[in-house]
Amino acid sequence: MLNMIRHGSATDQPPLVIVHGLFGSARNWGVISKRLSDQREVIAVDQRNHGDSPQSDSHSYFDMAGDIAEVIESLGGRADVLGHSMGGKAAMVLALTRPELVNRAILADIAPVKYAHDQNQNIAAMRTVDLAKIEKRSDANDQLAKVIDDPTLRSFFTQSLDLKEKRWKLNLDALEAEMPKILDFPEIDGHFDRPALFLSGAESSYVKPEYRDRIRSFFPAAKFAKLPGCGHWLHAEKPREFEAAVRAFLDLTA
Repeated sequence: MLNMIRHGSATDQPPLVIVHGLFGSARNWGVISKRLSDQREVIAVDQRNHGDSPQSDSHSYFDMAGDIAEVIESLGGRADVLGHSMGGKAAMVLALTRPELVNRAILADIAPVKYAHDQNQNIAAMRTVDLAKIEKRSDANDQLAKVIDDPTLRSFFTQSLDLKEKRWKLNLDALEAEMPKILDFPEIDGHFDRPALFLSGAESSYVKPEYRDRIRSFFPAAKFAKLPGCGHWLHAEKPREFEAAVRAFLDLTA
């Protein structure tokens, strides 16, 4: 089963399962998970090939949805699900294939479409790090600075380093091989009729207006909202506003 980080305790509200995006981990969601756990139990997971979860050669959305289904079944069989980016696509596939497990869905800056932005350049960048010379995260950051200009991105990647074992907690080989599946969205004949919030960064282009008809074909009850002043990493750029939007959706659709 996926590695889980649990916050709070069970209440009369459904638990909230948080699913991170590509190269992320449950730890990245620690602050938001802890704050949202004042009213319900919150469980952040490490997806397969990430963090402390099992690794596999396969990384399809059906795989990821099955992993999340196993977690929800262990929690009692029904949960609200919040997924960002790749985690949002996994949450969508879960909702469309196992709707009985999903109470409500929150999809953060992602749509059920194929994207063109390849992430393998970031995998290539991580492979340039000489792990034998790493004693602390700043050592890796300094090496990554030679190939990645963005300090925020460098910091994000180095969170997935196991300093003690001198290895990446990401299965870079599998993620690289499966990148076409990660960028795509599988063919599914299904729909999810319960509440679904598509929450986007106003400066992001991941959820374009022309995607809304396709979204509604899968999620007829979909609602749309944008957070001003942020892009794809909306939960990191505007954490309080993101938290407030999630709370408002969960309260209004209770």
